[in-house]
Amino acid sequence: MELKGKYVLITGANRGIGLAFAEACAKEKSHLLLAIRKNDDQLKQKLSGLGASSVEIVEADLITRDGVESLVKKMSAKRIDVLFNNAGLLTGGLLEDQPLDDIYNMFQVNVNALVHLTRGLLPQMVAQKSGKIINHASVSAVMHFPCASTYAAAKAAVWAFSDCLQQELRGTGVSTLCLFTPGIKTRMFDKIDDLYSKNLEQKLDSISPEEYAVKIMDAVKDDRVYLEPNGLTGIGFKMAKNFTSLFNYAVSKRFHR
Repeated sequence: MELKGKYVLITGANRGIGLAFAEACAKEKSHLLLAIRKNDDQLKQKLSGLGASSVEIVEADLITRDGVESLVKKMSAKRIDVLFNNAGLLTGGLLEDQPLDDIYNMFQVNVNALVHLTRGLLPQMVAQKSGKIINHASVSAVMHFPCASTYAAAKAAVWAFSDCLQQELRGTGVSTLCLFTPGIKTRMFDKIDDLYSKNLEQKLDSISPEEYAVKIMDAVKDDRVYLEPNGLTGIGFKMAKNFTSLFNYAVSKRFHR
C-alpha cells in the first residue's frame, strides 16, 4: 500500500515509534490523525511542515474503556486507510513485585484498547474494501524473558489477535501487519534497565525510532504480514521461535532472584 493521500490514524503519536512513523507518513503526504492525550499545536505544525496533506490531533485517553469508545465515536465517520495501534505501556520485574495497578493499566492499553479500537473501526475499512491494521507487538511476544511475564503475555496476545484477524480478513481488501519490535531507543526502552536489571543481566541492542519507522513503511508498502527483527536480536528471535528450550536455557543463565 502506498501512503500518499491515505488517511493514517496513529495512537501514541507524540513520541518514539509513533512520532517517527507520523513523520515518515508526513513525508509521503499522508493525511494524519493523531490520537494523543493532549492537543499539541507544535507537533501539528512540524508534521505539516514535513509535507503532511493534513494533520488532525484527536485527544484520547486509552487507559479507560470509555476513553477508547470516545475515540471510536470520533473516528467512526472518517475514512481510515491505516490504523496503527502503537500506544503502549511497559511492565517488568518479578511478578510479585509488579504493582497490580500497573499490570491492569498495561493490559488495558496494550491489549484491550487495541482490540476495542480495531473492532470499532474495522467495519468502515471493510466497507471501503481496503485498509491496513498495524499492531505493535514486540519480540517479547516470542522471546519470553524472566521479569517480562505480564508484558510478554500482552504482546503474545497482540500477535495471536493479529494472526486470527488476518485470516478473518482474507478477500476483504483489509490486511494486518504485526510488528515484532526489537529494542528501539525510546523513553520506554530506557525504563527496561530499571525494571529488569535487578534480576536479569541485560544484553540489549537497539536502533533509533527513525530507522524503525523506515522498516515499518517498507513493510506497509510491500503488504507484509509480519515485521521481524534482524541483527543480534533477530538471531535470538529465531532461536526463541524455533528452539525454545535452548533459548530458555541460555536466558536462565542470566537470571537470578
